[in-house]
Amino acid sequence: MTIKSLTRGIDHVGLTVRDLNQTLDFFVNCLGWNKVGEKADYPAAFVSDGHLLVTLWQLKNESDAVPFDRRSNVGLHHLALRVESEAALDEMAERIAKWPGAKIEFAPELLGKGPKKHMMVYEPGGIRLEFDSAPSA
Repeated sequence: MTIKSLTRGIDHVGLTVRDLNQTLDFFVNCLGWNKVGEKADYPAAFVSDGHLLVTLWQLKNESDAVPFDRRSNVGLHHLALRVESEAALDEMAERIAKWPGAKIEFAPELLGKGPKKHMMVYEPGGIRLEFDSAPSA
């Protein structure tokens, strides 16, 4: 018996961030996303690239923070974002390399045997992001 999926893709992704303003600045001024809303009393900001909505939630208590460890913590390993072309991936790498506090784990390279390429970075607050490009079919 085949069970039909009742879900239809991602509605949004919520990320708890160390410094809301710093991560918001990275998404808007480095990645080129738009701030589409906020909830000042939480505090939280909502950003979008026009295809995906991401909620950035301010960490409540810095002294209780557990640093991100993709190999030890259950949950987010990384957030993977598609870019429109290999040229856009290279441009993204250049932007991020110049961004204060951002760290490139590895520059654009083939994913496996290709032709898809990807790179892995950490935004200034420590969230691991992957950017990938795939040749159109």
